Amino acid sequence: MTAARRRTRFPWWRYLAGAGALVFGWLSYEYVTLPDVRAIRTTNPGPTAFMTLRANESHRAGKPFRPRQVWVPFERIAPDLRRAVLVAEDSAFWQHDGVDYRQLRESLEDGLERGELTRGASTITQQLAKNLYLSPSRNPVRKLRELVITRHLERVLSKRRILELYLNVAEWGDGIFGAEAAAETYFAKPAEDLDADEAALLAGCLINPRRYSPKNPPRRLLNRQRMILERLHTVSAG
Repeated sequence: MTAARRRTRFPWWRYLAGAGALVFGWLSYEYVTLPDVRAIRTTNPGPTAFMTLRANESHRAGKPFRPRQVWVPFERIAPDLRRAVLVAEDSAFWQHDGVDYRQLRESLEDGLERGELTRGASTITQQLAKNLYLSPSRNPVRKLRELVITRHLERVLSKRRILELYLNVAEWGDGIFGAEAAAETYFAKPAEDLDADEAALLAGCLINPRRYSPKNPPRRLLNRQRMILERLHTVSAG
């Protein structure tokens, strides 16, 4: 080997070391910039990232933004609504550690068969992380950050508290956040008084709450309501 060739040859391990250093630096940055979720163990959060997003969208469109949200404790949310939301969004909620790997694998396999990425496999905890701190973007970096926050939420909060928070911040229509505001808006009653039919209809809307409304439910929403009612007692209300 000539001296010129030896000088131009670059050891492969230096590339790996450089890549490893970049990954370590990024992970370190993500860790130190994680939101401190310990505060929401006992204190309800203020305006969420989703609320801020909707407020900005309304401002750009020149429309007023008047969010409706009434915080209620876990016990004042009808058990049927708790069950219905779990059936619709995350039936394995009480068993997984924040990520439902079986559902994730099935979603990926389905996406490969269809030749496209499909929505799905997001758990209640992942959706809570997104609602509180992130955005609906499908950017892979944002998704990875969502997973990190999800694991943090699961370590710090009880399952009951995670579900309570989610039910109080979930979007249920334009400017409508949380079960209490949704129950009052659509059924003129508190969330604790919802019956099974009403609960299943509300839970069915979560797939696209700005498109589907209990006030004028399309056929797809009614089909989801029926499916949720059939499975209502397959999950625990907590």
